[in-house]
Amino acid sequence: MTLAYVSGGSNLEIDRALAQAARELKTLYPGARFSRCFRNEAVGFEGPAFVNFVVELPVVGAPSALREHLQRIERLCGRPDAAPRWSPRMMDLDILMFGHQVLDDHGLKIPRPDLARWAFMLGPLAELAPGLMHPVLHQTIGELWERFDKGAHPLTPVAPDLNAA
Repeated sequence: MTLAYVSGGSNLEIDRALAQAARELKTLYPGARFSRCFRNEAVGFEGPAFVNFVVELPVVGAPSALREHLQRIERLCGRPDAAPRWSPRMMDLDILMFGHQVLDDHGLKIPRPDLARWAFMLGPLAELAPGLMHPVLHQTIGELWERFDKGAHPLTPVAPDLNAA
């Protein structure tokens, strides 16, 4: 079993999409543990604000199998297969870290290269696993978050509690 950390977010039909994604993740990965949800402005394009979270998943299997499960959940939440990268979306699920693995295989890069760049990934991850060591940057997630410019990328805690969904 490996602990994987996945970032999730939605800015379309947010309540429905978050609840559906949380139910699916908890069904596939019993023991899933969610951060709080945070509202933040869309990054990279004009659009409605996102609500983002990070979930810790106890995974048995390879990162590629986890990615397939996440893509299936995205589709169940209403995301089309060919959704543009920088656009509004029902659900976006991305692997941030998979244990202590470093991987670059068929478009799957672990840890996610921009993890320390975006508050909506780093902040919720720091809430769940501040002592987790980033295997490339050799700093804990808590240390990275402590040094992050939070004023430039504000996060506002919001409902729902996905652990109860």
